[in-house]
Amino acid sequence: MLRELSVQNLALIEDVRVELAPGFCVWTGETGAGKSLLLGALGLLLGERGSADLIRTGADELRVTGRFDLTRAEQRAVASDVLQTTIEDDDLILTRRLSRSGRSSALVNDIPVAVATLRRIGEMLVDVHGQRESYSLLQPVYQLELLDAFGRLTDLRAKYVATADRVRGLRRRFRELSDARQTRQRELSLVRFERDDLDNAKLTSGELASLAKERETLVHAQSLAQFTGTVAARLSDNDGAVVEVVGRLIKDANRWAGFDPKLEEVARRLEALRPEVEDIAESCRDLSDRFEADPDRLEEVEHRIGFLKKLQARYGKTPDELIEYRNTLDPKEVELQKQEDDLAGIDAEAKRAFAEMKEAAGALSKGRAKVAKKLVTDAQKHLADLGMPKAKLDAVLDPIPLDEDPLSGDVPAFGTDHLELMLTANPGEPARPLRKVASGGELSRTMLALKTVLAAHDPVRTLVVFDEIDANVGGRLGDVLGQKLASLGKSHQVICVTHLPQVASYAAFQWTIRKSSTARRTATTITALTSDDARVEELALMLRGESRSETTRKEAAEMLHLAARLRVG
Repeated sequence: MLRELSVQNLALIEDVRVELAPGFCVWTGETGAGKSLLLGALGLLLGERGSADLIRTGADELRVTGRFDLTRAEQRAVASDVLQTTIEDDDLILTRRLSRSGRSSALVNDIPVAVATLRRIGEMLVDVHGQRESYSLLQPVYQLELLDAFGRLTDLRAKYVATADRVRGLRRRFRELSDARQTRQRELSLVRFERDDLDNAKLTSGELASLAKERETLVHAQSLAQFTGTVAARLSDNDGAVVEVVGRLIKDANRWAGFDPKLEEVARRLEALRPEVEDIAESCRDLSDRFEADPDRLEEVEHRIGFLKKLQARYGKTPDELIEYRNTLDPKEVELQKQEDDLAGIDAEAKRAFAEMKEAAGALSKGRAKVAKKLVTDAQKHLADLGMPKAKLDAVLDPIPLDEDPLSGDVPAFGTDHLELMLTANPGEPARPLRKVASGGELSRTMLALKTVLAAHDPVRTLVVFDEIDANVGGRLGDVLGQKLASLGKSHQVICVTHLPQVASYAAFQWTIRKSSTARRTATTITALTSDDARVEELALMLRGESRSETTRKEAAEMLHLAARLRVG
């Protein structure tokens, strides 16, 4: 419900704040006092277009703020969906600003949003009927939603929506796979080429470093063989080699060891040195034999190094990195091939899903055809009560054709039916869609008839605004209007602008709108009538104007008392 409405600098309104209440609320006041301005402010708050001409003279900006109380989980869910964020609190504060420069801005809970977002929230939460365009009930999509709720077809509707979503998902997947097919096939060919290329390369970890070391050895093989041979010769093989010299020194040391114990130690150390020298000579002898020049092996190593470097340049990865990269190619090939297989299999799956969707659509259409007649029949009875006994309301369900190709054509959002509520207001007139009915009074009364029938089937849109509903209506019919608005007020918050005291008397809450003037300015005010005496005075004013008398007040009091009794009953 709308808990509070605050308006600053809108035409005659300088600064008005009104706290509203649940149930049936009426705004009354003389013509030109500003009732339509307040409804216009509500329209701006709900995303209607605004103009700088609306700004009060002398002000730079008009501002409208509304505090909505989202007491139902369905409302919070809708608001969360529109705003793409979770709404956890009951309060939803909408703000609309319009500057003299023509710039418009909007806020929801102090967060900037597009004005279009306000409009979407308004369409979800509020119905406005009368001089302004309806925000929801005039829209065929919303009419269809309420028809399904009225006929308890929500399960059939949900089944269709689920199958339709599946068809759309398969079509989207098919388009994605089809659009990417050429690229995917190129990728698949590349993956297979790279896999074979790397398999043929027979890479091993650390190979390039090992080959580089081997290459250096082969390049210097002759010098290495010469060096190690020379070491072996000088240590052991040649005459006067180190081993021979050490042997003589050992004999001499042993001969002189008896003269000094330290020479005995020298002899032992020389004995220990001789095997080490012989071992080094043997190692160098072996190395000299191994370090043979091998031009064929050197050429082979050079060729392999060159190949690995070309491979590295081609892929932009080192040989060790290429080993890891090769391990990724098999899973990638499997995924790409799966996408190719998916594309081939989607056609059959789409045919099955499309057939299920058509079956669900058929069942839903059949159910709608049955309940549509009951909806308009029930509403027709209320139209007669509301002074339109010769009006005829009809629900026209036109089929929406489906493309026979499961993978092409539009998929209707909520079934294969287009619903249009048609009204023939007077005999001899053509039937017109409700959204094209010219008379604000006829439209508002038709909306009231429909709202009365559908009141229990819309847990989201709980604020209904009626303007001009009493156009060309007399006192007797005003009494009927008041009763039906009061009845609707039991399930919805209803705000009605009225000139009829009979309608106003049935309201649970009443505000009076006045225009006051001074020598310099004119301003509109709105005042809550919180006592029966205040309401009696206002009703008397509505009955007889300034010529009201005590008799008029008694009539007004009786009217208020009777309406209260009927409202409670």
